[in-house]
Amino acid sequence: MDIGIPKESQAHEHRVALTPGGVKALTEHGHRVYVETGAGAEAGHSDDDYRSAGAMIAYSRDEAVQRAELLLGAQALRPAEYPLLRPGQTVLTFWMLPSAHAESLRTLVGTQVTAIGLEVIEDDEGNAPALQAMSEMAGSLAVIVGAGLLLNEFGGKGILLTGGPGVPPANVVILGTGVLGQAAARAAVGLGAEVLLLDISVTRLRQALDRLPRPVPTMVARPLTIERALAFADLVIAAPGVRGDRAPIIVTRPMLRKMKPRSVIMDFAIDMGGCLETSRPTYFPQPTYEAEGILHFCVPNLPTIAARSATQALTNTVLPWVIELAEKGIEQTLADNAALRRGTYLYGGRCVKESLAELFGLTFEPLPFVWR
Repeated sequence: MDIGIPKESQAHEHRVALTPGGVKALTEHGHRVYVETGAGAEAGHSDDDYRSAGAMIAYSRDEAVQRAELLLGAQALRPAEYPLLRPGQTVLTFWMLPSAHAESLRTLVGTQVTAIGLEVIEDDEGNAPALQAMSEMAGSLAVIVGAGLLLNEFGGKGILLTGGPGVPPANVVILGTGVLGQAAARAAVGLGAEVLLLDISVTRLRQALDRLPRPVPTMVARPLTIERALAFADLVIAAPGVRGDRAPIIVTRPMLRKMKPRSVIMDFAIDMGGCLETSRPTYFPQPTYEAEGILHFCVPNLPTIAARSATQALTNTVLPWVIELAEKGIEQTLADNAALRRGTYLYGGRCVKESLAELFGLTFEPLPFVWR
C-alpha cells in the first residue's frame, strides 16, 4: 500500500505521524511510505533518518498527500487543504470533528474520503488507546506548565507549587479523573502540592485514589462543590472526560468570580469546544489571557510541545492499526477490527458516526450490518 506522511500544517504542531522506526516497520512489510520533506524535523527526525528507514522523501505537499491510499497525521489537514484529498483515500489522524465548523465538515464529506479519528478509536473495554497516550502526556505537562504559570514572571501571583520549609505548597484542584486528570494528580502529588480531586463518578474517584502514592481529598463534582473548590484553588486543571462529543461547560463566570485573583485555570477540553464559559483557544508564545481576574490557559494539543516524546508515544499506539490497514485494506480491516469501526467518522464520504450526524444534521448511514 502507498502510505503518506505529510508535514503537519496546523499552527504550533511539532509532532509527526510516525517515527523512522515506525516507517521501517511498514517498509519491511513491503509498503511504500512517502514522507514530506521536513515532516519530522521539529520532532528531531531528519529526512535522512526516514530515507534510512526505507521511506521516499516527497518534495511537494501534493505528492505526499495525493500518492497515498492511506494518509497519516498527528492532526487533520487544514480545511483549505481538503481539495488535496481524493475519493477513496483513508485518513487516520486526530480529527476532532465534533468541534469542526459545519461548512468545513460538509466540504470534507464532499471529498469522499474515509476519516478515522484517533480520538474515538475504542477497544472492547471502552479505552481509547491513542487519546490515552496523549492524555497521559498532557496530564504531566499540565502540572509542569501550571507550576510555571503560578510564578510572577508568567502572570501568576508568585506561588511556588512545591512550597518549602515553612512555606505551604499550592492548592491544586483537578476537575475530572480520567486519564489526563489522573496523570496530573500523580505529577502534582509527586511534587508535593495539596491536591483535591473532583469527578461526577464515585467509582472513578476511588480508582484514581488507588493509583496515587498518597491519599488526597475528593469531592463529587456538582455545581456547588465545584464552586467551593475553586474558591481556594491556586491552580485548576479542568479535564472532564470528553470523547467524540462537544465538551460540557462545567465552570461558569459566577464560579470564576469566587476564585482568588490571579489564580490559574487550565482548560484541557478546549480541543472539543472547551469546558469553561470563558474559554477560547490560545497558543504559544502567548498561551494565556485574563478573564474575571483569573489567568486562563487554553492551549489545544499540549503534548506537541514535547514533540519527540509525543511522536514516540503516538507511534507506539497507532503502528499496529496502520500495519493492519496496509495489509488488509480498509474494508477488511473495518470488518475485523471493532475498535477502528468505532473510530470511523466518515466512510467514503458517508457519515457513519451517529453522534456526529445528529450534531451537524447529516444523514447517518451505518456501516454494513455484518461489520457491527
